[in-house]
Amino acid sequence: MSNENAVPAPASRPMRVAVVGATGFQGGAVARLLVARGHRVRTLSRRPAGDRPPLPGADFVSGGLADEGAVGRLFEGVTHAVVTMPLLYDTERVRRYASNIARAARAAGVRRMVFNANTRLPQEPTEVPAFETRRMTETVLRGSGVPLVVLRPPVYLDNLFSPWNGPSLVDEGILAYPLPASAPVAWLSHEDLAEAVHAALVREGAEGGVFDIGGAATLTGADLAEVFTRGLGRPVRYVPLRPELFERALARLLGPDAAAGVTGLYRHLAAGSDPLLLAGDDGMAAEALGITPAEAVTWVATQPWRVWSNDPEDLPG
Repeated sequence: MSNENAVPAPASRPMRVAVVGATGFQGGAVARLLVARGHRVRTLSRRPAGDRPPLPGADFVSGGLADEGAVGRLFEGVTHAVVTMPLLYDTERVRRYASNIARAARAAGVRRMVFNANTRLPQEPTEVPAFETRRMTETVLRGSGVPLVVLRPPVYLDNLFSPWNGPSLVDEGILAYPLPASAPVAWLSHEDLAEAVHAALVREGAEGGVFDIGGAATLTGADLAEVFTRGLGRPVRYVPLRPELFERALARLLGPDAAAGVTGLYRHLAAGSDPLLLAGDDGMAAEALGITPAEAVTWVATQPWRVWSNDPEDLPG
C-alpha cells in the first residue's frame, strides 16, 4: 500500500465509507452521523429493499458478510471503513466474516479502518466467546495491512432504553441490569460512540491506536439511579439483575444463541475479577480523539421514555 493511501482524509474532505453493521444500533448511529456530516455511506443488508431499516442518505449492497463477493462490492471505491461485527460468537463464522472484510479493504486500498470491538477486552485470553471473537477479529483486521484504529467501549446507555428495561424503569422506578451495584461503569451512549468513530477516522496520528473510550464519568448503580431520578423527574433505584433473567429477556429479541453469547460477557463482568473492563480511563481516550462525551443525565433527559410507559404524562419525550 502506498504512503499516499495511508494518509487519513482531513475532517473537511468528504469520505466514502463502508459501514459494516449499519443496520444495527451502533453501526446505525455511526452511519447517520457520517451522512449528516456530508460523507457517503454504503452498507450491506440481506433484507429486501422494502424491509431495510431507514438510513436516509446511505447506499445498500445486497448480501451478507459470509458472501465474499458482496463484501467486495461493499468496498468498491470506498476510502474508509467502519466495522461493528454482528452479535455472533461462533469462532469460525466470525473468522470468515473478518477475513472477507480484511481482504476487501486491502484490495480497495482503504486509507483507514475503524473497528468498534463493542467491548473492552481482558489482557489475557478467556473462555468467553464474546471477548475472544472480538480479539480474533481485531487480529485479522490488523493483519490486512490497512491502517487500523480500535475502539473498545464499556457498556452502552442505550441498552437501558429497551423493552426489558423501559417499562419497569419508567412505571416502577426500577433500573435492573446484570452488573453489580458497586461496579463503577463508564456508560457511553451510541451518539458518543459515533462521535468517537468519526474522530478515529479523521484524527491525525490515530492509526494503530487502541482507545478504551468511555462516558463522561464512571457511575455505580446508585449513581446511575440518581442520574435517572434527575433525568426522569421521579425516583429510581438500581437492582442488580440475575444473568439468567437477563438472558431469558434478551432471547426473545435476539434469539437464544446471541442472548447466550451476550450474557456470557455479563457473567464475566459481574464476577468483578477485572474492573477495568467497565471503568473509565480518566478521559484519556476522549482527549486523544478530541471529543467530549455528554453527561449521562443529558442522555436520559433527551430519550423518549413515554414509549415504554402506561402513564406517560410527566416523562421526557
